[in-house]
Amino acid sequence: MDEKLKIGITVGDVNGIGLEIIIKSLMDNRILEFFTPIVYGSTKIASFHRKAIGIQDFSFQVINSPEQANSKRPNIINCWQEDVKLTLGEQTEEGGKYAFLSLERAMEDLNAGKIDALVTAPINKLNIQQDGFNFPGHTEYLQAKTGATDVLMFMISDELRVGVVTGHIPVSEVAKSISEDAIIQKLKLMNASLKSDFWIQKPKIAVLGLNPHAGDNGLIGTEDEEIIRPAIEKANEQGVFCFGPYPADGFFATDTFLKFDGVLAMYHDQGLIPFKHIAAHKGVNFTAGLPIVRTSPDHGTGFDIAGKNLASEASFMEALFTAVHIVKRRREQAELSSNPLLFKRLSRDRD
Repeated sequence: MDEKLKIGITVGDVNGIGLEIIIKSLMDNRILEFFTPIVYGSTKIASFHRKAIGIQDFSFQVINSPEQANSKRPNIINCWQEDVKLTLGEQTEEGGKYAFLSLERAMEDLNAGKIDALVTAPINKLNIQQDGFNFPGHTEYLQAKTGATDVLMFMISDELRVGVVTGHIPVSEVAKSISEDAIIQKLKLMNASLKSDFWIQKPKIAVLGLNPHAGDNGLIGTEDEEIIRPAIEKANEQGVFCFGPYPADGFFATDTFLKFDGVLAMYHDQGLIPFKHIAAHKGVNFTAGLPIVRTSPDHGTGFDIAGKNLASEASFMEALFTAVHIVKRRREQAELSSNPLLFKRLSRDRD
C-alpha cells in the first residue's frame, strides 16, 4: 500500500480562529486514513485554544521533523519555545509574528520535499507585514518562495471554480491593471490547472466583463470590447476553450456558471462575493501555477468569533482533502505521461 501523504498545516494568526478549525478538523480520526497531518505551531498555543473552546479529549504527537510523524496521530512541530501572550480576537504584532514563523518553517519543509502539500490557516494581511513578508497575502508570498512565474488565485467548490485576473489590489487600480496579456496568462494557468489538477480533458472557461453589462458595447467603458474580447479570441487561438465577456450579475443570477468548468473574473470581489455565497462555507482557495500544492479555507481570521467555539471547520476540511486529491492527481498524471492513450481515457472518465 502506498505511504500516506504528509500534509503540512500552518496555524495562521494565533489570535484568530485558525487553531480552532484545525483542532476541530483533526478531531475526526477518519482523516488519518487518508493522510498524516503535521501542524507547524506551538503545543502551548494549541492547548490554549483547545481549552478556550472546551475541547478535552484531543492532543498532538510532538515531533521535531516530518520524518518523525506518527501516521496514526495528528502531529505538531514546535516552531518556537517561548511563551506567547494571546489576546484572542485582537489584531496584534504577536499574531503576525508567529503566523509568519509557522509559515516559514512549513515552506522550508515543503520546498525540501519533506511534506507533500501545504494547507494554510488564515493570516491577517496587515500585522504579518515584517522582514521576510512584504506581500499582500499568501498567494504572492508563495509565488516568491517557489520562484513561480505567475500564479492564479483559484477558488473552488463542487459547483463553481473562480479565478481572478487582479488579486489583492485597490479597486481604483483594477482597470489599469487589466491587459490582454494578463487575461491570456490567467486563462492559460486556469486551463492547465483544470487539466492537471482536476483531470478535465477540455475545460470550458467563462470570462467575465469588467464594466456593468460587460460595457454595453462600449457605452459603459471600453475595456470589455478593446481588451477583454480580443484576449478571449487570442486565448482560443492558443488552445484555451473560453467564452465571453459575460456581464457578471446575470451570469451568476441565472446559473450560467453551471455550464462551465471555470470562471475568470476581472477582480477580487467580482469573483469572490458570488463564490462565497454559492459555496456556502465549503469553498477552498487553491493557488494554481505553483510547483507545490497549497490550499486554504475561503475565509479570514474570524477575530469576531475567536475563542468562542463558533467557527466552522467545514471549509478547512475541504481544503485538507482538496490538497490530498490534487497531489494524487498530479502524481497519477506524471505516471501516466508515458501512456497518453490511457491518460486520455481516464481523463474523459473523470470529466
